[in-house]
Amino acid sequence: MIVDILARFRMPVFSAWRDRSSPSIPDRGDNHLTHRRKSILLIAASIFCGWIGWSGEVLLLPVAMIFPLLWALAPSRYNAALVATGYFLAASRGLPQGVANFYATDRWPGLALWVTASASFVMVHAVFWKPRGGNASGRKGTDAARGLRYLAVMVLMALPPFGITGWAHPLTAAGVLFPGWGWWGLFAMATGLTVMTTRFWPAAAIILGGLWLWSAASWTGPRLPDAWVGVDLEQAQNLGRDGSLLSHRDLIATVRRTITAKPDVHVAVLPETALGLWTPTVARVWQEGLRGSDITVIAGAAVIDPMGYDNVMVAISADAAKVLYRERMPVPGSMWQPWLQWTGRVGGAQADFFGNPAVEVDGFKVGPLICYEQLIVWPVLQSMFHNPEVIVAIGNGWWTKNTSIVAIQKASSVAWARLFGLPVVMAFNT
Repeated sequence: MIVDILARFRMPVFSAWRDRSSPSIPDRGDNHLTHRRKSILLIAASIFCGWIGWSGEVLLLPVAMIFPLLWALAPSRYNAALVATGYFLAASRGLPQGVANFYATDRWPGLALWVTASASFVMVHAVFWKPRGGNASGRKGTDAARGLRYLAVMVLMALPPFGITGWAHPLTAAGVLFPGWGWWGLFAMATGLTVMTTRFWPAAAIILGGLWLWSAASWTGPRLPDAWVGVDLEQAQNLGRDGSLLSHRDLIATVRRTITAKPDVHVAVLPETALGLWTPTVARVWQEGLRGSDITVIAGAAVIDPMGYDNVMVAISADAAKVLYRERMPVPGSMWQPWLQWTGRVGGAQADFFGNPAVEVDGFKVGPLICYEQLIVWPVLQSMFHNPEVIVAIGNGWWTKNTSIVAIQKASSVAWARLFGLPVVMAFNT
């Protein structure tokens, strides 16, 4: 009797024991190890994606297209945050060194700012991440939801307040894949990035990759507008700090030499802060220096007021001198310091946010971009709404020595110019 009972229950008992130990069905430890390996690979890939895509070479910008896929493949919200962190920190890797150069300190303040700047990017991507579905119907629903969520991420990281630190936006690569397409190219790029977060990502990757290869094979840089020239300078941190009459006359002589070598040029563009403080005296000196010519000079300067200062572009000719453009988004932290006004103090650069997106110079409608505005999305798109005929991008990059920041600024400006089929004039100080 006892033997019969044991024989009757032996197979279920031992088969269950064998099932638990069978190598064909991984236990919880194996799942954890696989999960960890996948996470490490995704984070490593996101670092690679940010590092290569934002190296300063315009044709490598489409590497950033891989990031939405890596974010979507993350096995958990925590891992999605780590993937976003790896991508952002790799893309903005020049910031610690740049801050150290700017403040003449070690890298610790720069490292702190580097990590702080990543907070909004990481938070938005972590909040909107969604786990993958299980069965077929679940995957379809999850795909649609994840696509819409990533679309929301793209919009949030392109516009204030999150867009204030919305560096390394994958949409910037639209100009490489869809040169001359304008708003349709931007829509196509947004669609492709959205599909990269769904189970149809292989098809999106093949199409976007093919467009990338085709564009790279036939790539031509944006043209300069007729009669315009950008004048790069190499005055390091001295640019704009010496307000002497001699300094301004030397700069005027530099402009005149450039024009002499290119007699068809009528508009010369100088870098950010080239003229230092903008005053009536500086305006008169430059007007007198341009007397007898038909040259118009666009240059960076600073306008002081009781609340702080504006980082501006001015336009000067022999007959007139005026403030042309006030920067919409100065560099947060080092220039734009809103907390000063919140605490009743004054100082720092003022942000005009959505003001003066297009200006007119020498009969041309201009889309102006100063320094930091070339790294984020909304200033250039706002300018494009006004159908400019040329993009003018200036910067003062002396503090970016030993980094790729200026190269990234130039690559971004070129990409946007190619997307909308516009000429671009750039002038930088290093």
